[in-house]
Amino acid sequence: MAQSLEYQRIVNAPVAEAYRAFTRATPLRDWLCDVALADARPGGRIYLWWNAGYYMAGEYTALEQDRLVVFTWMGKGEPAITQVEVRLEGRGQTTRITLSHRGIGEGEAWARARAEFERGWSAGLENLQSLLEKGEDLRYTRRPMLGITLEDFNAQIARKIGVPVDEGIRLTGAVPGFAAAKAGLQGNDVIVELSGKPTPDFPSLVAALQGTRAGDTVEATYYRGKTRQTTPITLSSRVLPDIPPAPAGLAAALRQINARLLEKLDSLLSGVSEDEARKRPAPSSKPS
Repeated sequence: MAQSLEYQRIVNAPVAEAYRAFTRATPLRDWLCDVALADARPGGRIYLWWNAGYYMAGEYTALEQDRLVVFTWMGKGEPAITQVEVRLEGRGQTTRITLSHRGIGEGEAWARARAEFERGWSAGLENLQSLLEKGEDLRYTRRPMLGITLEDFNAQIARKIGVPVDEGIRLTGAVPGFAAAKAGLQGNDVIVELSGKPTPDFPSLVAALQGTRAGDTVEATYYRGKTRQTTPITLSSRVLPDIPPAPAGLAAALRQINARLLEKLDSLLSGVSEDEARKRPAPSSKPS
C-alpha cells in the first residue's frame, strides 16, 4: 500500500516567490540541492543533484501559476517513481506551502528512501523559509566551525613539541570567540580524535564533522605535550556579513572594502621601486 508524507509551512513572502522556488533552476539550487535543471511546463524535465552523490530525475505533470506544482520523482537507488505535489495559498505577503510526497512503498526496500525523504523535505522547507524571509542559507550558516588554524605535523615535529604520537591535527592557534578557543584549545595542541573517530589528517577531521551542524557538541581528544586530554566542543556557526539590502548601499560598502585593501597594498609596497616590483621569483623559490 502506497504511503504519503505531508509538510506545511507558512512563509512570510509573496506567493510568486514561493512558486518560483519550485519551478526555476537557480532558486532550487538556492534552497534544496547543489545542481538543478528545470523546464517548468507539463512534460518538462526536472533534475536535481546533491554533492553527497544523490540525484533525482522527473518531469512536471501539472502547473498552475502561483497555485500548484506537481512533478514525478525517481531518485538514485529508489524502487519506483514517486510524485511530489506542492500547493500554494497566497494571502498578501504570506504564503502557505503544502507539500505532499506520494507513492512511497512499504517494506525494507523503501525504508531508506522514506527516511531520506523525511530528512530532506524537513530540512529543505526550513531552509526555503529562511531564504525567502531572511536571505539566509542554513546549509551555510549551520555548517559547523571549529575555528582552528593548522600547521604541518610529523614525527620530527612531535619530538620537538613533546607529543607521543606522530599523526594528528596540529593547531597553530584557535580563533578567538569560536568553538576551539572557547573549549580551551591552543597552539601546538594535537587533535587525535573527534567524537571517537581518529583524525590522523585533515580529510579525516572533515569526515568526523559530517552530519553535525553549528550548535552541536562533539568531544575532542588531543595531546598537549605528553598529556592526553578530552574536552567537549560546541561547534560555532559561520558569521554572515551585514549586506546592505539596496544596490546603492551595497556599492558604497564595496567601495569601503576596496579602499581598505588598497591602503594595505600601498603599505606593503611602500618603498619598493618599479625595478624591484618587476622582478620575478627565482625558479627554485618556494612560497613561504
